[in-house]
Amino acid sequence: MTSANNTSKPEVGQRTSSACQTGHEHSHDHGHAMSDHNHEHDHRHDHAAQASHAHEGACCSAPVLGPSVALAASTSTRLVVHIADMDCPAEENMIRSGLKKLDQVQSLGFDLMQRVLTVDHVEGARDKVLSALRGLGFEPRMADEKPVKQVSPKQGLIRIAGAVVLALAAEISHWLAAPEWLVIILALAAILSGGVQVYKKGWIALRNGQLNINALMSIAVTGAVLLAQWPEAAMVMSLFSLAEWIEARSLDRARNAVDSLLKLVPDEVLVSVDGKDWQRVPANQVQAGWQVRVAPGERFGLDGKVLQGLSTVNQAPITGESAPVDKAPGDEVFAGTINGMGELVYQVQAAHDDTLLARITRSVQEAQANKAPIQRFVDQFSRIYTPLVVVAAALMAVALPLIWDVSWSESVYRALVLLVIACPCALVISTPVAVVSALASAARAGILIKGGVYLERARQLRYLAVDKTGTLTLGEPSLSEYGSLRPSLSDSEVLDMALALAERSDHPASQAIARGRVASGLLSLDQFEALAGNGVQAQGATGQLRLGKRSWVLGQNQAQSSQGEQQAVESGATMVYLGDEQGLLAWFAMMDTLRPTTTPAIRDLQAQGVQVEVLSGDHEQAVRHVARQAGIKDFRGGLLPQDKLDRIEEKLGKGLVAMVGDGINDAPALARADVGIAMGALGSDIAIETADVALMDDDLGKIALLMRQSRALHAVLWQNISLALGIKAVFLVMALTGQATMWMAVFADVGASLLVVLNSLRLLRARHP
Repeated sequence: MTSANNTSKPEVGQRTSSACQTGHEHSHDHGHAMSDHNHEHDHRHDHAAQASHAHEGACCSAPVLGPSVALAASTSTRLVVHIADMDCPAEENMIRSGLKKLDQVQSLGFDLMQRVLTVDHVEGARDKVLSALRGLGFEPRMADEKPVKQVSPKQGLIRIAGAVVLALAAEISHWLAAPEWLVIILALAAILSGGVQVYKKGWIALRNGQLNINALMSIAVTGAVLLAQWPEAAMVMSLFSLAEWIEARSLDRARNAVDSLLKLVPDEVLVSVDGKDWQRVPANQVQAGWQVRVAPGERFGLDGKVLQGLSTVNQAPITGESAPVDKAPGDEVFAGTINGMGELVYQVQAAHDDTLLARITRSVQEAQANKAPIQRFVDQFSRIYTPLVVVAAALMAVALPLIWDVSWSESVYRALVLLVIACPCALVISTPVAVVSALASAARAGILIKGGVYLERARQLRYLAVDKTGTLTLGEPSLSEYGSLRPSLSDSEVLDMALALAERSDHPASQAIARGRVASGLLSLDQFEALAGNGVQAQGATGQLRLGKRSWVLGQNQAQSSQGEQQAVESGATMVYLGDEQGLLAWFAMMDTLRPTTTPAIRDLQAQGVQVEVLSGDHEQAVRHVARQAGIKDFRGGLLPQDKLDRIEEKLGKGLVAMVGDGINDAPALARADVGIAMGALGSDIAIETADVALMDDDLGKIALLMRQSRALHAVLWQNISLALGIKAVFLVMALTGQATMWMAVFADVGASLLVVLNSLRLLRARHP
């Protein structure tokens, strides 16, 4: 089961301009010819270019975290349909070959996990496309249409169980030497109960030149009937139908793992347009700018900014943070998160379909457009494998009676068994189900990944370049230390003086001094004045006080630097000075605070053999100080965006190279690295747009978690491939030697599919620290 080239999903019939048109066929059909390295870098360069011109692509409906794709050359209309029966590569190939015959079709996008087909076509070809799909035996449903009532899983199981009982009755009747007409009636009843849909799909596939599992099964069962193997034919068809039902239910788990993300959002919210009249309305009808009230313990239905109230919010469903986050007026809240003990009123900032949670869900669904290398290999292998086995079955049917002492009926029977084994469904679905499960699990932990290729390769990370400000640090200066330069004044007295000035200034250095502190109130100031580029000054009881640059505060006076002041300067701190008319009173050192998670995260990465280097535009001393605090030996300061890009290019080809950053100046390096990682909460839009991975809670520890998830995915992928090929290899030999029966072949095919699906679903149960 593969998921190819699913991009954004506009409404049915939405026209997309050339700036918004996605080139699905380019990335799917021609991507295999590229090397992994070139393919990924071309992808990210296109992506960075789109991000840097975001205003030109405002018409596009792709989410911020969606995968980038090539742009088509002409204006077209996009048709998005849901096809209930499209859940296997066999259906994808049938639709692809059928629609490619239409000149009006420009590109196709398949999301088999969600059973959604996207068709870009010239204007006026909509009805022709729908007619072609119906001619292939499918029932397309528009995105705005109500679902057609399907047979429930329970009803389907009852029907299939009846077919199995009838098949067993036919086997028992044959074994007890009952009249042949009774065996035939029981067998026919079993085949018709469980196999009508199989025959229907098989006939459509054969009519369109496709050899999918339904076609192969139809041929095998019909052949068994012609050979008068009635009980065998009945048992094969009923067991196949039962195995298909079980497999479909298992695949629903992987599909629902993504859909369940949106179930975190309540259906209705308490809203008001003017803040006065409150009423409950569906969340998908709320518009940006409206106000929403959320009670203690309730989930937030939309993204917004707090207007009233104080509370703590559990953001684990979005960011993976384990600890609740304090929320006050001005703070952002996200749909799907859980309110604490205080009532909050917030203003909606994004519609229901544009919330962060909705974008996360689309990102996981769309990430299959960038297939992992193993998945691309499996797709190519399966295209060659099936025709070869079908040819081998035909040759065996003809050659065995001529070479060995085997009857024609026995030879044909063995060939039919080989046909049943031939379908590569288990092999093909072994990769996408595992990838989607791993992507959904990572999203729950607050790691958004734009493609399976980045997740699958993250285990190979050898060099990680990290930005300093906002990545290793919190991105805002704080007062790290201070000292009095006037023996007659204590440290607390000079801090009170500085606070009295800092509280009335909006300069970042002043805010760093004032943050979290309150002046004693004993000092009164008049004639407050801010001087751009120098600092602030005011008139106090003992004369004029100044807070700002050393040279300006010092004026015409002279002063020697103290030892503590010199050490602070050497550490790269931003210095602010307090003084009066006689000279300096005190110094204050501001440093960007290291994130609490930074040091253990770096230690974890280094333990996994990753070389970490700091690349920063800040001055050398500040970079050195932060790097030493974080336990990083390699660092470079004073870098321009081009310098960061050059350093990344130096490292390419020496193992997997990743870059993590949060600002516009990091975008070129993020685009060039093998894997670009953006800090999702604080990162700029262009950094998030350019990167391949976003850390929603800005925790560098998630990179080591990403590597572990990548190793788990890689192990499951090879387990699945080995399991699928191993089972088929054993039964192929058994079929050639006549030891395998047809019902055993059914288990070899569908049983292998079920095993790889269940093995893949283990990734959904991953427990992240």
